[in-house]
Amino acid sequence: MEIFNANFPVLDNKLLRSIQRGIDDSYLEFSRTFGAKIESFFDPLLYVLIWFEQGLMLMPWWSVICLIGIIAYLSSRSLIFTFCVCSAFLSIGFLGMWDNTMRTVAIILLSTFFAVLIGVPIGLLMSRSNILERLVLPVLDIMQTMPIFVYLIPVVMLFGLGKVPGLIAVVIYAIPPVIRLTNLGIRLVDKDILEAAEAFGTSKATRMLNIEIPLALPNILAGINQTIMMALSMVVIASMIGVKGLGQPVLQAVTNQYFAVGLFNGMAVVCLAIVFDRITQNFGRRIQKEHKPII
Repeated sequence: MEIFNANFPVLDNKLLRSIQRGIDDSYLEFSRTFGAKIESFFDPLLYVLIWFEQGLMLMPWWSVICLIGIIAYLSSRSLIFTFCVCSAFLSIGFLGMWDNTMRTVAIILLSTFFAVLIGVPIGLLMSRSNILERLVLPVLDIMQTMPIFVYLIPVVMLFGLGKVPGLIAVVIYAIPPVIRLTNLGIRLVDKDILEAAEAFGTSKATRMLNIEIPLALPNILAGINQTIMMALSMVVIASMIGVKGLGQPVLQAVTNQYFAVGLFNGMAVVCLAIVFDRITQNFGRRIQKEHKPII
């Protein structure tokens, strides 16, 4: 009975603290040694983010809504859906959340762009190598199960507070779905089509560009859709390290118990999520219906 009641054996407290201290000191030394160089490397990213954010905020509100409405109509060919999207953004503006919404849209679009720019090539490489897939999938599993707040610790220690660490944290957190679904989409392409293309003497590069990627686009767009959703959820958390947008009022509402402020800004985040989700899904369905592979 004593065996069953015994406490779980753990490392000696002094040894455990020394291990933790060694890890902390090593990362702190790394950040002190290379932090300035790494931060200067990402300075162009800061300029792009500020330029894009200011551009959205300086555009007349009606032009932004018209642009979003055009994109919504092109994706769905539905006047009802377009009206609902425009009404949602008009409501956001009427409730005084326009600037914060534009800041959030800017960081979401940029983080999604960089996630796609990095994630799609990784997914393509994974689809070509089973060994690489076995190596990358566990990393993606860790990235998707890691608590959100853990992403902020090393980024803040390395970059401090501000827009760039927030953007980097959002990209790291949101990139796994586009990698997974790009890899899956390429692997699900019909082998008969690929064999027919090979019989016609099509090169590997031509098969990839003209057949595999177009046929895998619905899955790739599904990955982009999920990346946008994860980026939106991370933006609210990233407000803790100085990322301006809809997340900051939500954080202030939590700390000061402002229910109405939290509700309005939370609903604005929900509206953005629904709009981005429906637009990407509609584009995916249209591509799946209309595209024919080119051999």
